[in-house]
Amino acid sequence: MTTGWLDRTRRPSTGPSAGKVLAVVSVVPALVLAGWLLAGLPLLLLGWFRPLAAVLLGLPAAALLCRYGLRRLPETIPATAWQVTGVIAVALASGVFNGLFRSEQLIVRRDPATYAQYGIWLARHGSLPVPFQEQAFGGLDPALHFDSVGFYGFDGAVVPQFMPGAPMLHAVGAWLGDVAGLLLVPPVLGAAAVLVLAGVVARLVGARWAPLAALVFAVSLPILYTSRTTFSEIPSLILLFGGLALLYDAEARLRSGVIGPPPPVPSGTDPAAIRSSTAGVGDPPLVSSGLDPAAIRSGVAGVDHPPPVSSGTDPAAIRSARTGAALAGLVFGLAVMVRIDGLRDVLPVLVYAGLLIAVRRAGNRDGGRLGVPLLGGLAVGTGLGFAAAYLLSRPYLKYLSGSLVPLLAICGAVVVLTVAVAALAPRLAAPLRRAARIPRLPEITGGLVVLAGAAFAARPWLQTVIRPPATVEDRLTADFIMGVQRVNGLPIDGSRLYYENSAYWVIWYVGLPAALLATFAAALLARRLVRGTAPEWLLPLAVIAWTTATTLYRPGITPDQPWAARRLVPVVIPGLILLAVWGLGWVRDRARGAGYGPRARRGLATAGAVLLLVPVAFVSGGTAFTPIERGERAAVEALCAALPARASVLVVERVTAARFTQLVRSSCGLPAARLTLYRTNVPRTSDVRRLVTRIRAAGRVPVLLAAEARQVSGYGTPVHIMNLRTRQDERSLVDPPDGTWSLAADVWMTVPREDPRT
Repeated sequence: MTTGWLDRTRRPSTGPSAGKVLAVVSVVPALVLAGWLLAGLPLLLLGWFRPLAAVLLGLPAAALLCRYGLRRLPETIPATAWQVTGVIAVALASGVFNGLFRSEQLIVRRDPATYAQYGIWLARHGSLPVPFQEQAFGGLDPALHFDSVGFYGFDGAVVPQFMPGAPMLHAVGAWLGDVAGLLLVPPVLGAAAVLVLAGVVARLVGARWAPLAALVFAVSLPILYTSRTTFSEIPSLILLFGGLALLYDAEARLRSGVIGPPPPVPSGTDPAAIRSSTAGVGDPPLVSSGLDPAAIRSGVAGVDHPPPVSSGTDPAAIRSARTGAALAGLVFGLAVMVRIDGLRDVLPVLVYAGLLIAVRRAGNRDGGRLGVPLLGGLAVGTGLGFAAAYLLSRPYLKYLSGSLVPLLAICGAVVVLTVAVAALAPRLAAPLRRAARIPRLPEITGGLVVLAGAAFAARPWLQTVIRPPATVEDRLTADFIMGVQRVNGLPIDGSRLYYENSAYWVIWYVGLPAALLATFAAALLARRLVRGTAPEWLLPLAVIAWTTATTLYRPGITPDQPWAARRLVPVVIPGLILLAVWGLGWVRDRARGAGYGPRARRGLATAGAVLLLVPVAFVSGGTAFTPIERGERAAVEALCAALPARASVLVVERVTAARFTQLVRSSCGLPAARLTLYRTNVPRTSDVRRLVTRIRAAGRVPVLLAAEARQVSGYGTPVHIMNLRTRQDERSLVDPPDGTWSLAADVWMTVPREDPRT
């Protein structure tokens, strides 16, 4: 009898545990990133973020986290060499493919170039904020401005817009290979994200499904998009899903320490046949959780159902489990240092830690052992993220205050509620047991999940999301949306945000079969959790459900595609793929229960794999083989080479000022400023001449930059130093993107003539 690739678990593993290899490679990226961020932040705050110092501190920190995160790692993933090889092959192919088609976004138009210039500055200077260097212009002047798109003027210096986590990672590439090396960091991180997601799938669903999940994930358009350029979403994904994997392993260690290791799988035995009876069909063969399923069914874990074996069986394993939980919390919390939105994503982790503490207070000392270390690690990681935000990105926090203040209020309420529940856990046992006996509560819960999915699908017919412009930024966004509407032949309404279509963004990028399977799987898992089974899914499902619901309700981004698709990357897309392959596994196992033979089950699994993969590949095909903004690196290098060595650069046109002011500082290493512009979109001639004179008096060479020759020809002979013609993202509002648009960037330079009067 032959076996398909989805049935490789029938063959016994004969090496040094292929499953352990997958378990290790799927958490190492998160641990390495966490170690690097832990070491990099204090160095950056001290102004010492230089290669030697970062390597001397960052590599030992990463190695230390890996040592404690991987020590006494249990056999959490039954896998074969073929399955592990498949996952690694997909990850390598993803990295190579995205490296070949990588973007070169260096001209600051949107966030990727902001991150790139931020990373270049860190790599070359190792400190923040960015100084004005006003002395290069003869001192401050009312007509001089040092801020630009993505870079705020704040407290006498320039402050980058975003959190420092991703630029500290990108800087590594610049140290190794200058700008070309920096542009290769995103493909490497994208390959690491494939490994991390595959590891979570192998733990929660089974290793047989990990290659399929990795492949569907790798070819999804938003993953391709964010793995080719300097975004922050992929590092955030690595930390969030890496945290889930680390916590799963910590709970497996705890179970091993409390009740002993699980029995070995007999050679040739299908793991599905030995799945936990409490977990039900579709759950992984080795259920790992700090919560006793029977105890959960009682309403408060451990109150009526103490663990079958007293604690203390293996103190070393229990200590290792607590260390692993602390590391998981730390990794979760550090997601805030990468994206401020990470605060929302880790809220379920806070609640889960509180639940574990409540479980322990309610009498199940073993089930709740991981609550305090998980909470402690989360507090440390989140605290470091907030410190980075306040000390290095304070204007960004002010800019986001409209959404950040309500989020902080929600976090505060969750903290208070979590503390209250933990404190009152012994008293809440009886009410929770009564609530658990509500007739058909599991079925009601599952039905509510389906209704929530249906509500998001029906939203376009029930609501049109608008935001009348109230600020300068709102008006700029409205103007941009109206421009895109004109190009796409849509009704002109700059207040439209198109957020009501967010569920269809998901369907575009994961496919309708995956979206339906994921919704169905979420409903089944929610029902099981209410019944007290499948406890290992409690936190993953909470993170996926919470972030998906809040993201779809309010994406909080300009709605053009593929730009807006990045919001789905950290949790929504990987989470739905995880649920979809679980749902496919459930269908396959139901076929087994219905008496279908191996051939029918293989055919069903193969058909399901095709249904998951083909829609995703079809949507991605329109843009996957077309790199965007190529040629920018060479164009920027030519621009920098054309500038005099002691130039002080004055940008005298609006678009050029927005795109090139910080680029000249970071990439060219020269002082740059923009001038006050007036209705004619050019500065006063008197301002230009005054500043030119002051620059010469400071012993430097004045240089003027603009987009057109006529804008600088009045001051000297114009020279065309950038003539870039390339491709950029499509701007689609109601359909998935299927191509690219043209992009032109021109820069003219002049060295002003000496004024004979001076």
